[in-house]
Amino acid sequence: MKKGLTLSLIFEAQSANYGEGFGNITALKRISRQGGDGYTYISRQALRYNMIEQLGWDNTPVEAMGSGEKKVIQYKPETSIADYPEIDLFGYMKTDKGSGANTRSAVVRLSNAVSLEPYNSDLDFLTNTSMAKRIDASNSIAQSEIHKSFYAYTITIDLDRVGIDKDVQCDNGEKVKRVTALLKTIQFLYRDIKGRRENLAPVFAVGGVYERKSPFFENRFRLNKQELCIAPISETIESIGENTLVGYINGIFKNDEEIKKALKPVVISNLFDQLCREVEAVYQ
Repeated sequence: MKKGLTLSLIFEAQSANYGEGFGNITALKRISRQGGDGYTYISRQALRYNMIEQLGWDNTPVEAMGSGEKKVIQYKPETSIADYPEIDLFGYMKTDKGSGANTRSAVVRLSNAVSLEPYNSDLDFLTNTSMAKRIDASNSIAQSEIHKSFYAYTITIDLDRVGIDKDVQCDNGEKVKRVTALLKTIQFLYRDIKGRRENLAPVFAVGGVYERKSPFFENRFRLNKQELCIAPISETIESIGENTLVGYINGIFKNDEEIKKALKPVVISNLFDQLCREVEAVYQ
């Protein structure tokens, strides 16, 4: 059977993940590269949270384990992948006083979603003028970093491990149901943050179902003045030597015609439909 599914995606969003902050400034999560450019990112934990929530899988029972103030929230020892898709696909660590730690590594792995355009230190100034006027009070001012950019992330799925955990094994129909549900959620993913609902649905995607479990297209996306660099993507497709799917929403990037000519993309919905069919074929 083909063992791995990988998909690298690009979406456009604004200020979708904040860190600790300092003083009256709310800071975006970001990283820097040599040369001084800073790039904002949405953590893989944030992406996972939104996926699980929108799938309705955030109901796996948890408990606080440990003593005193050093308790750790974790899944209850009796939870099983047969009943809870969350721990099947995203793994678990469960501790039992009698048997010690019991772990399952993630079947679905996510990268951080890193911006493809550098952060330029833009700030939004926030006030509570409306509420302050109601009681004739002084106005408070806060600052929030803002950044609108294209972001890229990669998801990989170990298809041969879905629904299998020691002596527990789900039937193939359940495996198909879980993987295809996840793919459909990614197709229409969104994120609620600071009163906004950001659309994380992909405008470009490339990947497929392969013999190898490799994130082939991770770190292969580059933008140059709103143009998507084709060479790293097309050369990777050529090197794989297997059927790769490309999806794209027309009119997003300036080199629209070049993308269509070189990569021959289908519409995004067709890409996800085809991926779901290929997943079904894996488990037949």
